[in-house]
Amino acid sequence: MIKKENFDKTSAWPFVEAKKMLRERKTFIEKKGKIILQTGYGPSGLPHIGTFGEVARTSMIVNALKYLTDLPTEIITFSDDMDGLRKVPDNVPQKELLEKNLHKPLTNVPDPFQKFDSFGEHNNEMLKKFLNNFKFKYNFKSSTSLYKSGFFNSSLQVILENYDGIMNIILPTLGKERQKTYSPFLPICPDTGHVLEIPVKNINKEKSIIVFDNKGKDLETSIYDGNCKLQWKVDWAMRWYALDVDFEMYGKDLIESAILSTKIIKLIGKTNPSGFAYELFLDEKGEKISKSKGNGITIDQWLEYASPESLSLYMYQNPKRAKKLYKEIVSKTVDDYLDLIEKAKNQNESQLLMNPVWHVHNSLVPKENMIMSFSMLLNLVETSNADSKELLWKFVKKYKKDISEKDNPIFDNLVGYAIKYFNDVIKLKKNYKKPNEEEKKALEALVKTLDKCDDKMKPEDIQTMIYSTGKENGYTENLRDWFKLIYEVVFGDENGPRMGFFISFFGVKETKDLILNKIK
Repeated sequence: MIKKENFDKTSAWPFVEAKKMLRERKTFIEKKGKIILQTGYGPSGLPHIGTFGEVARTSMIVNALKYLTDLPTEIITFSDDMDGLRKVPDNVPQKELLEKNLHKPLTNVPDPFQKFDSFGEHNNEMLKKFLNNFKFKYNFKSSTSLYKSGFFNSSLQVILENYDGIMNIILPTLGKERQKTYSPFLPICPDTGHVLEIPVKNINKEKSIIVFDNKGKDLETSIYDGNCKLQWKVDWAMRWYALDVDFEMYGKDLIESAILSTKIIKLIGKTNPSGFAYELFLDEKGEKISKSKGNGITIDQWLEYASPESLSLYMYQNPKRAKKLYKEIVSKTVDDYLDLIEKAKNQNESQLLMNPVWHVHNSLVPKENMIMSFSMLLNLVETSNADSKELLWKFVKKYKKDISEKDNPIFDNLVGYAIKYFNDVIKLKKNYKKPNEEEKKALEALVKTLDKCDDKMKPEDIQTMIYSTGKENGYTENLRDWFKLIYEVVFGDENGPRMGFFISFFGVKETKDLILNKIK
């Protein structure tokens, strides 16, 4: 059991944020006897990996809170599904169907996948399925449900009472034309079902009614029971107010919105939650990952290629730094994950709290020994031509007779992931080098060196002999080029495994055959 003083001292970011929240929200948390953390999601497109990241990181803060306080915690995952559909996403079927239903609340837009009652419900269910796969503990709340059930009514009345003050906060941030038509309240048109952005003509605070100017016609509506919804920045503040939120993280692109929402919640009588602005996820071109574009890598794709824990690790690392998120990032993250599990075995309490896998595994770090890196396993998929998990395991056991699937669950999963990842991602980018005559002679010399080796030799001794062969064949000045030649000819890549270890595992004879086959 880790000593309490180590939890107090650690600079691991989930503990830093948890302690900050407990300081900033101390009075409010003690009064209600509970800590409420919120994650927000707009279901205008299929849930993407950034949404998962928000819940994963918030869950890591909840894990830290468990060691800092005895108070119960709750994560609310809020779906803004009453928002109007503004544009048709690129990555959905039946685009014409969505085109016909633009500007309607997402829960009133038909589901183009024909699985649920609405597009909003489809995306909500997809999100819940993803989060359940990761065994997150959360309380899902739907904007539509809370508006229509009347849950938000009393908070909407508070917003109406403070209408002028809210307008004074928002209007200076808008252009002159938008200032003329802006209203914090958006009525749902009784004729078209659209969420309307139209100016206010008159307000009756006592009756909770607003009269809007709908293209010259009066539209009189109650603010209650889902007849209106709030503009985003006001809606965010109202949500914090109504749900009594203590913590919420958000992307760097929402910092300005968070500042305005903070001013609004203070105006209406409560204090804003503790906040945490994270950097955005980018695709391989450096563009922001978007729900509507479907760029980057999806949650489903990552889970085809690697474990949920590896994805959680990626979310843990450097949350305040912009990160590229694409298929090629997976193998490096898996190797980082394996390496950190190995390091945890010899770390003291302070070091363990700084180890990301402690947070990824909610403080229960696996004890499994590492058999090989994921990148090495990918090389084995290629060199063995294994096309099934069973076949690759047979190949592994040929050289590691003392291991079994049941004793190595992490590695067992990697065996399955490696075949899929190699075929989908690595194989397509392979570019095998055809060696020139000098390079061919150097590689033939390597084969002769391996004639002096056997499978009982230590990997480092084989590695030393490979170094010597490189030096003797023109690579004295730059051994990096020597290994680059081996990798490009044998593996079709500039980088590859540590050759001594690879040969000791793959087999001396098998490696000689492999090299000769490639140079022919």
